[in-house]
Amino acid sequence: MDSMMMDAMMANSMPKEMNMDMSLMQACMDACSACEQACVVCSTQMMSCSPACMNCADMCNTMMRSMMRMQGMTPAAMMAMLDACIAMCQVCMDECMDHADDSDVCKMCAQACKACMDACMAMKNSMMMA
Repeated sequence: MDSMMMDAMMANSMPKEMNMDMSLMQACMDACSACEQACVVCSTQMMSCSPACMNCADMCNTMMRSMMRMQGMTPAAMMAMLDACIAMCQVCMDECMDHADDSDVCKMCAQACKACMDACMAMKNSMMMA
Protein backbone atom coordinates (compact mmCIF):
# COMPACT_ATOMS: atom_id res chain seq x y z
CA MET A 1 0.00 0.00 0.00
CA ASP A 2 1.53 3.32 -0.94
CA SER A 3 1.32 6.53 1.05
CA MET A 4 -1.36 8.08 -1.18
CA MET A 5 -3.65 5.09 -0.62
CA MET A 6 -2.82 5.17 3.09
CA ASP A 7 -3.74 8.85 3.37
CA ALA A 8 -7.05 8.28 1.58
CA MET A 9 -7.87 5.25 3.70
CA MET A 10 -7.11 7.02 6.98
CA ALA A 11 -8.81 10.34 6.15
CA ASN A 12 -12.25 9.16 7.22
CA SER A 13 -11.53 6.19 9.43
CA MET A 14 -8.91 7.27 11.97
CA PRO A 15 -10.31 8.21 15.37
CA LYS A 16 -9.69 11.87 16.16
CA GLU A 17 -7.61 11.04 19.25
CA MET A 18 -5.20 8.96 17.12
CA ASN A 19 -2.48 11.23 15.82
CA MET A 20 -0.10 8.95 13.93
CA ASP A 21 2.79 9.40 11.57
CA MET A 22 1.55 7.78 8.38
CA SER A 23 5.05 7.06 7.07
CA LEU A 24 5.91 5.20 10.29
CA MET A 25 2.62 3.34 10.10
CA GLN A 26 3.36 2.34 6.49
CA ALA A 27 6.86 1.19 7.48
CA CYS A 28 5.38 -0.82 10.35
CA MET A 29 2.82 -2.47 8.08
CA ASP A 30 5.53 -3.31 5.55
CA ALA A 31 7.75 -4.79 8.28
CA CYS A 32 4.82 -6.82 9.66
CA SER A 33 4.11 -8.16 6.18
CA ALA A 34 7.74 -9.10 5.56
CA CYS A 35 8.01 -10.72 8.99
CA GLU A 36 4.80 -12.70 8.46
CA GLN A 37 6.13 -14.04 5.16
CA ALA A 38 9.55 -14.92 6.61
CA CYS A 39 7.94 -16.68 9.58
CA VAL A 40 5.66 -18.76 7.36
CA VAL A 41 8.65 -19.86 5.25
CA CYS A 42 10.71 -20.60 8.36
CA SER A 43 7.91 -22.62 9.96
CA THR A 44 8.11 -25.12 7.09
CA GLN A 45 11.70 -26.00 8.06
CA MET A 46 10.33 -28.22 10.85
CA MET A 47 12.80 -27.01 13.42
CA SER A 48 11.91 -26.36 17.05
CA CYS A 49 11.22 -22.72 16.15
CA SER A 50 8.23 -23.64 13.95
CA PRO A 51 5.51 -23.00 16.59
CA ALA A 52 7.01 -19.61 17.48
CA CYS A 53 7.25 -18.75 13.77
CA MET A 54 3.58 -19.52 13.14
CA ASN A 55 2.49 -17.58 16.23
CA CYS A 56 4.62 -14.64 15.11
CA ALA A 57 3.19 -14.82 11.57
CA ASP A 58 -0.33 -14.71 13.00
CA MET A 59 0.51 -11.77 15.28
CA CYS A 60 2.14 -9.80 12.46
CA ASN A 61 -0.87 -10.39 10.23
CA THR A 62 -3.23 -9.26 12.99
CA MET A 63 -1.14 -6.16 13.67
CA MET A 64 -1.08 -5.25 10.00
CA ARG A 65 -4.84 -5.76 9.58
CA SER A 66 -5.55 -3.71 12.70
CA MET A 67 -3.53 -0.80 11.34
CA MET A 68 -5.42 -0.97 8.05
CA ARG A 69 -8.78 -0.88 9.84
CA MET A 70 -8.52 1.97 12.31
CA GLN A 71 -12.19 2.32 13.16
CA GLY A 72 -12.77 1.30 16.74
CA MET A 73 -9.05 1.46 17.56
CA THR A 74 -8.01 3.51 20.57
CA PRO A 75 -4.49 4.65 21.45
CA ALA A 76 -4.43 2.18 24.38
CA ALA A 77 -5.51 -0.70 22.16
CA MET A 78 -2.94 0.21 19.51
CA MET A 79 -0.17 0.35 22.13
CA ALA A 80 -1.21 -3.07 23.47
CA MET A 81 -1.20 -4.52 19.95
CA LEU A 82 2.25 -3.05 19.25
CA ASP A 83 3.55 -4.45 22.56
CA ALA A 84 2.15 -7.91 21.72
CA CYS A 85 3.71 -7.84 18.26
CA ILE A 86 7.08 -6.76 19.68
CA ALA A 87 6.92 -9.54 22.29
CA MET A 88 6.01 -12.25 19.77
CA CYS A 89 8.74 -11.10 17.37
CA GLN A 90 11.24 -11.27 20.24
CA VAL A 91 10.23 -14.86 21.07
CA CYS A 92 10.45 -15.90 17.42
CA MET A 93 13.76 -14.12 16.88
CA ASP A 94 15.27 -15.79 19.95
CA GLU A 95 14.08 -19.23 18.80
CA CYS A 96 15.34 -18.74 15.25
CA MET A 97 18.71 -17.44 16.41
CA ASP A 98 19.32 -20.88 17.95
CA HIS A 99 19.39 -22.23 14.37
CA ALA A 100 20.81 -19.21 12.53
CA ASP A 101 24.27 -20.76 12.15
CA ASP A 102 22.79 -23.87 10.53
CA SER A 103 19.88 -22.38 8.61
CA ASP A 104 19.84 -19.36 6.33
CA VAL A 105 16.04 -19.45 6.55
CA CYS A 106 16.12 -19.11 10.33
CA LYS A 107 18.66 -16.30 10.02
CA MET A 108 16.39 -14.49 7.53
CA CYS A 109 13.41 -14.98 9.81
CA ALA A 110 15.29 -13.63 12.83
CA GLN A 111 16.33 -10.56 10.82
CA ALA A 112 12.73 -9.98 9.70
CA CYS A 113 11.56 -10.28 13.30
CA LYS A 114 14.15 -7.72 14.40
CA ALA A 115 13.08 -5.31 11.64
CA CYS A 116 9.44 -5.74 12.64
CA MET A 117 10.24 -5.11 16.30
CA ASP A 118 12.13 -1.95 15.36
CA ALA A 119 9.27 -0.69 13.17
CA CYS A 120 6.68 -1.41 15.86
CA MET A 121 8.83 0.35 18.45
CA ALA A 122 9.21 3.40 16.18
CA MET A 123 5.43 3.49 15.73
CA LYS A 124 4.90 3.17 19.47
CA ASN A 125 7.45 5.90 20.25
CA SER A 126 5.83 8.27 17.77
CA MET A 127 2.46 7.74 19.43
CA MET A 128 3.91 8.50 22.87
CA MET A 129 5.32 11.78 21.54
CA ALA A 130 1.99 12.89 20.01
